[in-house]
Amino acid sequence: MANYAVPKELLLPYVPYKTELDFFESETYVTLAGFMFLNTQMLGFGIPFHSNFEEVTLRFYVKSTHGLAAKRGVVFIKEIVPKYAITLLANTVFGQNYMTLKMKSFHQDTGDYMETGYEWKHLDKWSKLTAKAGKRSTPIRQNKFNEFIADHYYGFRKNGETTTYQYEVEHELWETFNVKDYSVNCDFGSLFGKEFSILNKEKPKSVFMLKGSEIRIHPRQLLE
Repeated sequence: MANYAVPKELLLPYVPYKTELDFFESETYVTLAGFMFLNTQMLGFGIPFHSNFEEVTLRFYVKSTHGLAAKRGVVFIKEIVPKYAITLLANTVFGQNYMTLKMKSFHQDTGDYMETGYEWKHLDKWSKLTAKAGKRSTPIRQNKFNEFIADHYYGFRKNGETTTYQYEVEHELWETFNVKDYSVNCDFGSLFGKEFSILNKEKPKSVFMLKGSEIRIHPRQLLE
């Protein structure tokens, strides 16, 4: 997860109805994240040849302004996967903003460290997000910034100016690995929108790796 501080004005057009930007120490962030889905099921059933796949996303952070308790969640600018069927299902049934690109990934043990990387091909050029991390994980709550970035249990989807869908994401409390080295090579402007081209020459404020777990995504609901 490569995390960039950005001006709040960049994100305001994407903020869903009845939510507001979530700040960490007066700053707003976007995250370029790569992760692997394993043993994926839909409604309790595995989908042949679509159970294991990479995904790369650009996301930012909001909280709901409706109800007694604020719900902290994420909004995806775009989600990239290597399977056309996943994109078709996500965009038509769930109203998401998925894109299908050729992708590849690796995870390897290098002795004292482990290396993980995700690559995707866009406009005939390969982009990548890679990280080298120590093998010892720590509870996410030992680092307030990492907790702010990773510990969200809702997703919000903007659907016009007055409609927002929400879905709950259920998982155990994750742990993080300390990243020793990383590489980000991405044309943010051409992939996510020209306004994000400001990230092309920016260095992430932080990069860390998460230890994954089983995840359950609940059906989406209208935020009322």
